[in-house]
Amino acid sequence: MTRRPRILYVTDLGYPANGRRYGDEDVYLSDRLRADFTVALCHPREAVDLMDAFDAVLIRNSGPVIHYQEDHQAFRAAARERGTLVHNPLTGRGDMAGKQYLLDLTADGHPVIPTVHRHEDLDRLPAAAEYVVKPVLGADSMGLTFLRPEQLAAADLTGALVQPRIPFRYEVSFYFVDRVFQYALYAPDPERRWELEVYRPGGEDLAFAQHFADWNTLPYGIQRVDACRTPEGGLLLVELEDLNPYLSLDLLEPRVRERFVAALVASIAATC
Repeated sequence: MTRRPRILYVTDLGYPANGRRYGDEDVYLSDRLRADFTVALCHPREAVDLMDAFDAVLIRNSGPVIHYQEDHQAFRAAARERGTLVHNPLTGRGDMAGKQYLLDLTADGHPVIPTVHRHEDLDRLPAAAEYVVKPVLGADSMGLTFLRPEQLAAADLTGALVQPRIPFRYEVSFYFVDRVFQYALYAPDPERRWELEVYRPGGEDLAFAQHFADWNTLPYGIQRVDACRTPEGGLLLVELEDLNPYLSLDLLEPRVRERFVAALVASIAATC
């Protein structure tokens, strides 16, 4: 009898996410994966001690890395040293590596919310009534501050990014497996960012999202491209989530959810 691949599913079931239920999603998804794999769940702090007994490590809703930074760095180092198969691979250029990519994309002229990190570069940002200062290693809106233009000169930008606080019509997220588009969701009310609905993207929207999914160059794995719709009608990248993006699977039509699960199963199976 052929042994089924063993998957270590990394999650923080108890993380108190605003507007989301990490535990519910991971209980559902890990149970679905058991049809094809042997699956065990663990907290991100335990991954280094357990991963050698498994064929692959699947990182899912493990919470903001800032809460367990040392453990995460130890996991990354151990996975590289031992040749552990990690899904997503640890080569991501998006939030997995911090928010340096926002600076890089801005400098290269990509459609992204303009971002700088030094006082001497503030003049490169468009004029705005307020500016957002966020930690380079932040997540879940932690550490955000909003400053008026005259307050920026005295702000401490150590380990921080600065962006204009731009008006937008809504936020929209595009979800990919192995750089293949699966579905999109959006928040019609900007004040209620986690009250999501199904979004039907047109060709230009899909091209926008595919551009960033391909820019990331991940050979396999799950990505979420978060964007905002400007008053002029265009899209700007907000974040490129490639470590542990929440998937909002409970909001999907059954056929779309089934298609996503099938794509993830095929992706894991192809790498094991």
